[in-house]
Amino acid sequence: MTAAGPIRARCDSEDRLVDADETLAALQVRIGGGYPGTIAIPALLALVRKARVTGVALSSRLSIQDESQPISFRAFAIPDADGTRLEITEWTLAAQAWKAEGSGVSEALLRQLAEAHVVLDAEQRVISGTVDAPDLGEFGSALRQGFGRFWTDLVRLRGSTHRQPLHWRLLDDAELAIPGSPRNWRARLLPLRAGGFELLLSSDTVLEARVEAPAAIAPNPKFRGLLGRNLAPALRQPINRIVANAETIRTRLAGPLAPQYVAYAGDIAEAGRHLLGLVEDLADLETVEDDGFQTAPDRIDLADCARRAAGILAVRAHERGVAITTPDDSTQAPATGEFRRVLQILLNVIGNALRYTPGNTTVAIEVGSADGSAWVAVADEGEGIAPEQAARIFDKFERLGRSGDGGSGLGLFISRKLARAMGGDLTVETAASGGARFVLTLPNAAT
Repeated sequence: MTAAGPIRARCDSEDRLVDADETLAALQVRIGGGYPGTIAIPALLALVRKARVTGVALSSRLSIQDESQPISFRAFAIPDADGTRLEITEWTLAAQAWKAEGSGVSEALLRQLAEAHVVLDAEQRVISGTVDAPDLGEFGSALRQGFGRFWTDLVRLRGSTHRQPLHWRLLDDAELAIPGSPRNWRARLLPLRAGGFELLLSSDTVLEARVEAPAAIAPNPKFRGLLGRNLAPALRQPINRIVANAETIRTRLAGPLAPQYVAYAGDIAEAGRHLLGLVEDLADLETVEDDGFQTAPDRIDLADCARRAAGILAVRAHERGVAITTPDDSTQAPATGEFRRVLQILLNVIGNALRYTPGNTTVAIEVGSADGSAWVAVADEGEGIAPEQAARIFDKFERLGRSGDGGSGLGLFISRKLARAMGGDLTVETAASGGARFVLTLPNAAT
């Protein structure tokens, strides 16, 4: 469930929260911090402090307990001359575990079956929401524009002309019609510990199974999308909580700790990141191999994408003693592609370069355009890739004999799939330094 809009805040040069939107300011006070005052969320404080000290913009997925209610969000910390700016997105509340009255259906199962998740306040007004079904695009747009509205204003209750306010028990298990969707929907309302509700919308009909199915035959449910749509979201939160708590321990923000336990916490955090990366890779694999997969092309600047990707990985590069050179701020490479997918490809390729190039070397990123295409190249000073390896490096689960390096063998396969889905390609060649040079090409924005 992604927040209807980003939550913004500002910290001073001493990492004190001095200005924040109401949601974050209220959380700061509820968990015992002052406002203004030093950030009371240990993992967020560590992120802000690291961004300020290194002078590099950082982001991380964080999870905390707010009055026994789990909250998860993505935080971006951007250092500036006066301190650090914060931008928080993907703010997520988790409903308490319960069983639907009289049905014996667990809340966990309801969440797995739901194709739309919406967080409501105590009066059932929309706070945030996401949709997973292609026929809910119109509803998703209404959610993004409907912050503060009653959720029943965005749907039609079957067999009822009543409007809000209605008690939530009268709406739980109600049948709905959702604009833009031909299917029948059912609403389940899960009370949240901290107040408010989680609204889960599910349909008795699986959309994919309806295609070309005879009208007289009930369609059989299919399990396409099980991992990416259902399991991956359920796994992200607990894994992120493990990583965040391990990092809190490792950085000693929770108190003094013996050195060996600091190392243990670091191992736990690294293992959690590896597991999370595997989940994300498998979910992406399922997405790109779907017959109906499409990207959302727009005008982008490959040079800007490259600078952003390098900034995200700057701390990792510094820890490995590797310098990343990027196009200067005046350089542009207009292209047509989906920004987040291009960033995903570059993070994978640059991350691989950092993983396999030795210390005290350079990863060089260049951009340009030619023959109606724009391109961005990432070259390292590692051992390079032999011609026979280059022919299969983009194969699924191919790791070229490497083991124990934390890779899944899916990153480059997914990256090339994404590049080709955007009308471009991802190739590899030998760099002038003798290392590997990966080149992402996309249609020029002018074509």
